[in-house]
Amino acid sequence: MRFIHAVNDAYQQADDDRVLIERSLDLASHELLDKNQQLQKAKDEAEAANREKSLFLAKMSHELRTPLNAIIGYSEMLEEEAEDLNQEDFIPDLQKIRGAGKHLLGLINDILDLSKIEAGKVDLFLETIDIAGMIRDVVNIIQPLVEKNENTFAVHCPDDIGAMRADRTKVRQSLFNLLSNACKFTTNGSIMLEVSREAVNGSAWVFFKVCDTGIGMSPEQLENLFKAFTQADASIASKYGGTGLGLTISQKFCHMMGGDIKVESAFGRGSTFTILLPATVDSKGVMPTAGPEKLPIASGPALRTGGTVLVIDDDPTIHDLMKRFLNKEGLTIVSATDGKQGLQVARTVRPDIITLDALMPRMDGWAVLASLKADSDLADIPVIMLTILDEKQMGYAMGVTDYMTKPIDWQRLAFMLRKYSCPHPPCQILVVEDNAEMREMLKRRLEKEGWIVKTVENGQVALKCIEQVSPEMILLDLMMPEMDGFQFLEEVRKRKEWQSIPIIVVTAKELTLEDLRRLDGAVEKIVYKNALPQEELLGMVHHMVTNHIRPKYPDKKEVPDGQNSVGGG
Repeated sequence: MRFIHAVNDAYQQADDDRVLIERSLDLASHELLDKNQQLQKAKDEAEAANREKSLFLAKMSHELRTPLNAIIGYSEMLEEEAEDLNQEDFIPDLQKIRGAGKHLLGLINDILDLSKIEAGKVDLFLETIDIAGMIRDVVNIIQPLVEKNENTFAVHCPDDIGAMRADRTKVRQSLFNLLSNACKFTTNGSIMLEVSREAVNGSAWVFFKVCDTGIGMSPEQLENLFKAFTQADASIASKYGGTGLGLTISQKFCHMMGGDIKVESAFGRGSTFTILLPATVDSKGVMPTAGPEKLPIASGPALRTGGTVLVIDDDPTIHDLMKRFLNKEGLTIVSATDGKQGLQVARTVRPDIITLDALMPRMDGWAVLASLKADSDLADIPVIMLTILDEKQMGYAMGVTDYMTKPIDWQRLAFMLRKYSCPHPPCQILVVEDNAEMREMLKRRLEKEGWIVKTVENGQVALKCIEQVSPEMILLDLMMPEMDGFQFLEEVRKRKEWQSIPIIVVTAKELTLEDLRRLDGAVEKIVYKNALPQEELLGMVHHMVTNHIRPKYPDKKEVPDGQNSVGGG
């Protein structure tokens, strides 16, 4: 009997323990569920905050670069006018203003580049690169920096080094950052660039070695070398300037391509940086380019001399500079400050070429572009896209012929424009831009070059202008009120007689992959309101238009396409 009671007590105790365990498990389960819900909520909030940060950066990139575009553009323009008027006393101060503006622009670009990399917003665009040719271009651009501090420069790159498959823009930017740092930290010394192809574990690799006899670094300074927003020490930052982001960005670019950057340095004796990249970057998860760096301009009927360029942009500075510069080239500028106006002007004016800003309110440049190409009367008009980001390879992959960045390089724009044939000058350009300062600046610059400039503030007005007078070219901003650049392009596409008008899109919009798909085959150029000086943007447009518009001054010396400026670390 006593045994039975003991067994019953044991069973009861076991049952009590089971109930206790079940309650504990239930409580733990609820706590775990609550924790998971809290973690999911925190994750959602973090992702939302990251999206907000990305949107903020995209907006700030536009807001910060737009006034800088005016500062740099007008300082360059005033410098030219001071030279023409023999008022050379003003030139040094104007050069300081322009230099400070470009420096600030470089700092902004570095910060935004790093933010995009950390947010995973940067993609690789692979293409086959002629290594020796790329090195020649890099050397030509870096040479003035070498000479600034009275350095010597030796380059060792075999002519038969062959090609590599990588992201050209990121390789070049990494090289520029290393070379510009070598130039900055070396005075009355020597700098050497050595390029070689070597086998590593059975695979081909390309090494880019940059050596200098500059100030060098201590082991302690090397520890912070690739950290964002830091330089070797505070004294270097105060003496030489910069954000300290150049090397950080370059290292991240190399890591994205499966490579790295190595450094050796001795304090007071100099430094050696080596970029190591696989000769064929892994194409998994990256976007290949659609073709060579320069694609042929879409064919169309020859345009008359003194042709018209339609500029669709919400930045009045672009309109002003375009008009002042291109008028000197015998071209007419027609402006529109938003997409809807730009489409109206395109239909009314029938420009010979269009520049289009990607980022405009209400109707952006992509909508304008779609409208242009959907209109059988407008579909053949060449379009140059203008935007703040230098995503040239992505643009090529999406079918864009070329692009341009803000601030504008005017000589490069002029070089582009000379690509067009126009038998009856003066040529007219339509500027579609909602920013009054940009319109005025473009107008003044283009008129100074002999162009007839018509400016409008949005795509809707631009369409009306094109209905009245067909311009030889349209410069189009994408972000404009009432009708943005995208909507304008859609309208222009619908009109067959407008489809041959070249359109250059000038935009401050952060271009997405979807944006570029909307541009596919619809524009001649995408111009980014980024690090390019004003004269380079105009030079690019000038270069493009040469095929359709015979310049007013055919004996003018043409300049080649400029290269993107790259800030050092």
